Amino acid sequence: MKKKKGVAMKIKHLLGCGMGALLIASCNPTKYVADNEKFYKEGDVVIHNDTIPEERKEQFETFLEESLLPKPNSKFLGMYWKVGLWNMGGGPDTTNNFIRKWLKKQGQEPVLLSDVNREYNQNLLRGKMENLGFFTARVTSDTLIDGKMATVRYDAFPGPIYRINEIHFDVDSTKKLGKSIVGTKEGTLLRPGSNYNLDVILNERDRIDNRLKEQGYYYFSPDNILLEVDSTIGNNKVNMYVTVKPETPAQAKEPQYIGNVYIFPDWKETSSTNRRRVPRSTEKYDDKYYIVDPQNKYRKKVLANHIFLQPGDLYNRWNHNQTINHLVNLNAFKFVKNDFVDSKDSTNHLDVYYYLTPMERKSIRLELVGKTAAVYNGTEVNANWTLKNAFKGFETLTLSVFGGYETQTGGNVNLNSSYIRYGAEVGITWPRLLSPYKWAPGKQYIPKTFLKAGYEFLNRRTAYTLNSMTLNYGYAWKENLQKDHNLTLAEIIYVQPRGISDEYRAQMDTVPTLRHIVDPQFSFGPNYIYTFTNSMENKKHTFYAKAGLNTSGNILGLIQGADYNSGKIKNIFGTPYSQFIKAEADLRHYMKITANSTLASRVMIGTSYSYGNSRSLPYLKQYYTGGPNGLRSFRARAVGPGSSLPENIGEDNFFADQTGDFKLELNTEYRAKIAGMLHWAAFIDAGNVWLQNEDPNKPGGKFSKAFLSELAVGGGLGLRLDLDFLILRTDFAIPFRVPYRPKDDRWVFKYIDIRERDWRRDNLIFNLAIGYPF
Repeated sequence: MKKKKGVAMKIKHLLGCGMGALLIASCNPTKYVADNEKFYKEGDVVIHNDTIPEERKEQFETFLEESLLPKPNSKFLGMYWKVGLWNMGGGPDTTNNFIRKWLKKQGQEPVLLSDVNREYNQNLLRGKMENLGFFTARVTSDTLIDGKMATVRYDAFPGPIYRINEIHFDVDSTKKLGKSIVGTKEGTLLRPGSNYNLDVILNERDRIDNRLKEQGYYYFSPDNILLEVDSTIGNNKVNMYVTVKPETPAQAKEPQYIGNVYIFPDWKETSSTNRRRVPRSTEKYDDKYYIVDPQNKYRKKVLANHIFLQPGDLYNRWNHNQTINHLVNLNAFKFVKNDFVDSKDSTNHLDVYYYLTPMERKSIRLELVGKTAAVYNGTEVNANWTLKNAFKGFETLTLSVFGGYETQTGGNVNLNSSYIRYGAEVGITWPRLLSPYKWAPGKQYIPKTFLKAGYEFLNRRTAYTLNSMTLNYGYAWKENLQKDHNLTLAEIIYVQPRGISDEYRAQMDTVPTLRHIVDPQFSFGPNYIYTFTNSMENKKHTFYAKAGLNTSGNILGLIQGADYNSGKIKNIFGTPYSQFIKAEADLRHYMKITANSTLASRVMIGTSYSYGNSRSLPYLKQYYTGGPNGLRSFRARAVGPGSSLPENIGEDNFFADQTGDFKLELNTEYRAKIAGMLHWAAFIDAGNVWLQNEDPNKPGGKFSKAFLSELAVGGGLGLRLDLDFLILRTDFAIPFRVPYRPKDDRWVFKYIDIRERDWRRDNLIFNLAIGYPF
């Protein structure tokens, strides 16, 4: 032990020395700056304009400063830490020392005053202001020296801003193109009274072009549009004229129609020498498309359903893009390319060619996953076999086999704290809705029909084993970019316990929760999930909402007159089936505070009603809280229900999960970037679960009007490593409020003692996870 302790002390000493050296190097960024040079700190823009409000003036100054070149060296907490790394690497020294070379690569060479072209920046700032409507803007600059450091100050005088007076669509409305352009006038982005803004003008050109593309003008371009500005009318106003450039090609002024459509679904990249050669024997499918598939690898009807450009129709960009999106999302083609070629048979007609390079039909993926959550650690192996285009209709057939082991490595070790699980799942997905009724959610996205069957064997070693079988059949579709739907018409779950040990039986006689875990479970019925999100949008406030409804045995239970309370429990295959209605919602709000900081909040509500053949939700459907993605200051499934005490905690006991029929969880988290890929967070979580009916073994567990007084509360700090392809998250949390303590002593701030070892063991929770908790 002394040897290990000595090694740890050496590591800490080395880390301390390294951090100290970096701190010293960061505090002296001019170490390798020559005597005749100055270290460039920053460019500072000061706007001189009394008509701009102070808050907007600061934003305007920041906007202009961001365009200055070169960019100053990066800072963190006032220190030039990247320059510090460069200095630690020897600065201008060209040594081959591996460590020094690595340090220099991670760092930044000092930016010097001689690197700054003040005249260029002055013109750049003036141009930025003119693009925003300050046509009389001027800029001066000066250099401020402080020892070896230099700042360049730019004094910007914007002058008055010019606003739009009138907008005229100055085109010949008697001609086809002019009439089409005038027809887009209603949606113009140019508004009288608005500031002149070059970005808005460019967006207006794109808007007009997009509208024309929907009307067949394939060869038209935004560059064919000219917006002339007359700034001589006085009063700092401008008139704007939308025109078509005289040099616009004649072909761009005519709408194009679709000619022949050729599809090559088995295209090889090496076939480019005869790119458009179509065998004479190829016949039109459905009198619309030439599908060149001599080996009949694909069903023509299914492929044709994803082509939205039809011969004789006007060219339409939306249909063009939809076809490409569908062909890509069929998950069968590695490359999707298309060409539009002037038809030899008709003027103003385009022949369309689709070249589709197939993916490999069969693939195998092997995954080794490390799992960690609070005090549990383990590993899992997954083998996934995929067959694409299984039945020539772009079906995807999958077979997954998995096996894993997990054990408790911290806290009080329970008898059932480790387990082995293995199983398999087979599934098939169709890229369409298989339904006797003809209904379609829209052409924008491909709807899917899924069928999955799975088996899992769970061995809790000294406790019990569970055999689980599941079957799911339903539909998934996307309404638009923000809205998703998932309708499972039939979800069947069957769980049968086996091999319950004598020790477990003995304890479950005194702890009924342990019995509930190994009850046979059989639930069947439809469920529906709706998801809305706009979190991908660049807005200050974005939202995520997920709502679900799950049912089981409702119609059958009513028909059979099932009644748990009177002993009329009905069975299927010798197992009582569950009868319940369950609804839940997950609502999230993200507020962008700055470019590098966000406040994220979540509310989770779960409710249920068990009746007829059931008194409570089956174990697999019950709610729980705690763990790395919920109430992080408590271990998983260790809170509630209500104010009841946790059961069977400690060594030589079987741990009883704390679950319930209702759930409320509240989370809020401040997230901010430290530097590069390193981020941090501060968070507060609150929540609990409750029972639908009174349970004498869990006093205080039933949901009541006093539920808010039974919320568990905790908080903490965390570090996150953002690697782009994944986020590695660590959270340290402690409880603030413990619901199973006496009513007047549930807040536990006065008991916090970080220095005390036993307190840390029982209260300091470490979570290591992948991805954000919400």
